[in-house]
Amino acid sequence: MVLVVVDEGRAGRPGLVMPVRLDPRGVTGPTRGEARGKRWRRSSHGFYLPADVDSSHPEQRIVEASVVVPTGGAITGWGALRWQGATWLSGTNSSGQVLPVPILISTHDIRPQPGLLLSGEGCAADLISRVDGVAVTHPAWSTAFVMRYARTLEEAVVAFEMAAFADLVSYDEIAALVAEQAGWYGVPRARNALPFCGENSWSPMESVMKVLWMQHGGFRMPLQNRPVFDLAGRLIGTPDLFDPIAGVAAEYNGAHHLQRDQYVADVNRAAIFRDHHIEVVERSAGDRREDFVQRLAAAYRRAGRRRTSRTWTIDAPSWWTPTVTVSQRRSLSPADRERLLKNRMR
Repeated sequence: MVLVVVDEGRAGRPGLVMPVRLDPRGVTGPTRGEARGKRWRRSSHGFYLPADVDSSHPEQRIVEASVVVPTGGAITGWGALRWQGATWLSGTNSSGQVLPVPILISTHDIRPQPGLLLSGEGCAADLISRVDGVAVTHPAWSTAFVMRYARTLEEAVVAFEMAAFADLVSYDEIAALVAEQAGWYGVPRARNALPFCGENSWSPMESVMKVLWMQHGGFRMPLQNRPVFDLAGRLIGTPDLFDPIAGVAAEYNGAHHLQRDQYVADVNRAAIFRDHHIEVVERSAGDRREDFVQRLAAAYRRAGRRRTSRTWTIDAPSWWTPTVTVSQRRSLSPADRERLLKNRMR
């Protein structure tokens, strides 16, 4: 389906449909009579879409919300981050509930409508830009918004780390912005989340697992997806979470880990870690939090009893290109990004 362009200067993306206003001639939109028929449906006050447009996709929901953004306003929060590349942020919460699209309206007064979250917070004009025809707030601002309005610390951490996964915001950038937002709604939650935040989580469930590791397990902050090498400089593996002081790692096994080839790869990798006396704890979907924390504590106890010499290191060989920080990934060429980061989507 081709995007409908309704105003000069509005662009879009293939496969998305821009809502249109009524048109007495039936050229740029439906007539009033057509809008009452089965071929059209109202998407928001004053705007209509063909009835067969699927509005369940996050990008389509963002496009539909964008047409009601007032002058000087913008899509913010998860919607702005998703539109700018944070593909892990799907517009649902941890319970699977669909979230409304957040819109900064500042001092404007627009009609509340289902599927929209209207915010009167002010935002400097230089923090708003138009991306593919949609006005969005700067990634750092958008991330801070999600973190401040998150229901839990866990959701705040996931929001930052999935924005960092897309290299939209760094830890220093979000920390600096939140430090400036004294007195804003939800700032204590955002600030409390910062000590749990890192820049190299590869999925929301890895971020959740790290919060369990730290908040419920009481253990030091682990490294995220840090390559581990043997003493000859050969790659052993890249565990989801790793405490290099204790030699304890954790892996999250999503549904794709049940596939035969992936399962075999997981078994072989776990064997290699054991050969190097690295304790590995696994967590799967449906795994109770307390069970994971208990297994993690047991792994720390076993690691504490080991007296073997270390045969591994996190110091990368000179030929290795590090990609564990946002700054490192931002500096990569497009070709290197494709080559070095493709393994993150597992």
